[in-house]
Amino acid sequence: MPSLAAARAANAAFSPAYFPVAVFVGGTSGIGKATAEAFARYTKGNAHIVIVGRNEAAANSVIASFPKPTSPDAVHEFVSCDASLIKNVQATTKSLLARLPKINFLVLSPGFLSIHGRNETAEGIDRRLCLHYYARWKFTNDLLPLLRKAKDAGEDAKVMSILAPGHGGPVDLNDLAVKKNYTLPKAGMTSPTYTDLMMQTFTEQNPGLSFIHIYPGIVRTPLLKLTHPVLRYFNPLVNILLYPVSYSPEDCAEYMLHALLHSGEGFNRLDSHGDDMGKTRWYGTEEEKKRVWEHTVEEIKRALSTPAA
Repeated sequence: MPSLAAARAANAAFSPAYFPVAVFVGGTSGIGKATAEAFARYTKGNAHIVIVGRNEAAANSVIASFPKPTSPDAVHEFVSCDASLIKNVQATTKSLLARLPKINFLVLSPGFLSIHGRNETAEGIDRRLCLHYYARWKFTNDLLPLLRKAKDAGEDAKVMSILAPGHGGPVDLNDLAVKKNYTLPKAGMTSPTYTDLMMQTFTEQNPGLSFIHIYPGIVRTPLLKLTHPVLRYFNPLVNILLYPVSYSPEDCAEYMLHALLHSGEGFNRLDSHGDDMGKTRWYGTEEEKKRVWEHTVEEIKRALSTPAA
């Protein structure tokens, strides 16, 4: 486990021989925003950085904070996408495939916290599960050709999903879409388990690429704020109680970036400081991994076939 100072020093030493292309999905707020800012800072803005999200004003503010690049090839751009709808994700990946030469780093962090029950999108997928899992699967699967182009050129080719390895639960083969017995704990534990199995499968199918599932720890981001009309009054108390065991987004981003830049090929399952978790608190057999993958493919296909709202 590197110290924060060591992580910063290692990040500052990042000096690739190639011109990096990085895509941050969920990069307008919280951990994704802070990680994109750290990446821009350590590359001195000399990169092609794509921020994917819903909030254009927030994205423009993030991009405006980036260092002014010296390279004429540098591009800093925002791509609008509500990732809670698979059709939107497909439109975004289609656009990126058509115009990006490669992707070296794909960072996935879209999501939100909710104390409410199942909230289905127009495509019939729970919004939380879509942002935490299905949309991330779709981004990864669709953009593999650009990652392979980077790998074939001898460059970094890495995918990082910032979620919660080690915080999953057993696979329910009778309710893979979490429709029959939806509870907040079950939904919360499903995405980490599915992400582990997803990343393992992508790794097996794509030797030479790096797939990272990392837990950020407790981070002081807007996601921690309660939005319920009554419970939101407890936000100050929540902040006080969590402060000693939580990180600022900026400090968290140093660890996230360190893991992104320094993880090797294959599947990397990491805790909040980038330590390898191995199979600690792992859920899912080989058969369950296969069934989850098949379910995901079918669920994505079904979502894409739903009539436009």
